Amino acid sequence: MYKRILISRTDSIGDVMLTLPMLGWIKKQYPDAEILYLGRAYTEPIINCFSCVDQFVNWTDLENSPTAQRVETLRELNADVIIHVFPVKEIAALAKKVKIPVRIGTSHRAFHLLTCNYRVNFTRKRSELHEAQLNFELLRPLGLTEIPTFPQLLEELDAFRVPEVALPESINQQLVAAEKSIILHPKSQGSAVEWPMEKYIELAEKLINQKYTIFFTGTEAEGELFRELLPTSAQIIDTTGKIDLQQLICFISKVNALVACSTGPLHIAGFTGIRAIGLFSPRKPIHPGRWGALGINTTTLVHDQQCPTCKNGKSCTCISEISVQQVLDALR
Repeated sequence: MYKRILISRTDSIGDVMLTLPMLGWIKKQYPDAEILYLGRAYTEPIINCFSCVDQFVNWTDLENSPTAQRVETLRELNADVIIHVFPVKEIAALAKKVKIPVRIGTSHRAFHLLTCNYRVNFTRKRSELHEAQLNFELLRPLGLTEIPTFPQLLEELDAFRVPEVALPESINQQLVAAEKSIILHPKSQGSAVEWPMEKYIELAEKLINQKYTIFFTGTEAEGELFRELLPTSAQIIDTTGKIDLQQLICFISKVNALVACSTGPLHIAGFTGIRAIGLFSPRKPIHPGRWGALGINTTTLVHDQQCPTCKNGKSCTCISEISVQQVLDALR
């Protein structure tokens, strides 16, 4: 019935990863359909790990192209369905312009009234559902009305394939020599409420005594924020700015555990099956019930699920009250 289904989600790594279960679900229901993914260039290594995706479409390049080229590229995809998982006005207008027959979006975006012929009425902000489950609401126009349970979501993670790429030799040698290894990823590029850096340092010092080799990860800019604060120890390795995303995926799959707030590497860890410990605020809509990592070996920590400030929807730093001992207990 449907031959080429285009998924549009041009936001960040974690958001993209939580779209995977929906793609696998579509593939199971329409096994002969090709799944196309419209995303930003920096997320392509993640999307390429999804075995159910047949083609990646680079929105970063298209966005910077002349209008005529954008129209022609989208038309040449010959999609008969587009699902706007992440609403973007320009993409919605392009999809209508090239006359993709089935254009699905949320009814909560005014521009979808003019650009989508199927508008699904649901809210993400106030929902109790996980983000990965919420994406399934957009499949109703395709006749897929079931919202999967968590065990069903986990079945879809089998479509994730870790790339086998070479790591920098110095990092690889330290990883091979490690008795136990863990990644601490302190930053989130501003996308989440973060556990304090001093807690990560205290955690690292405790882990040294437990014979862990500790790898700090992040971008070069993030490394500049905390690199000078790291304790001097042969068991603490700063990898910030030294590996690309494809290498990071492979690297995460090879360590024993990862600790991070609500950010992309936490979701990667969950998908690869290693011990993934997520540190969260309980405030909606950023709470772990919405954004917790999927995986068979994930643990979520919050300080106070009933925090009155968070329950009132106000900014709160109660995440800083999660103790180092709680993280150590979760590692055990």
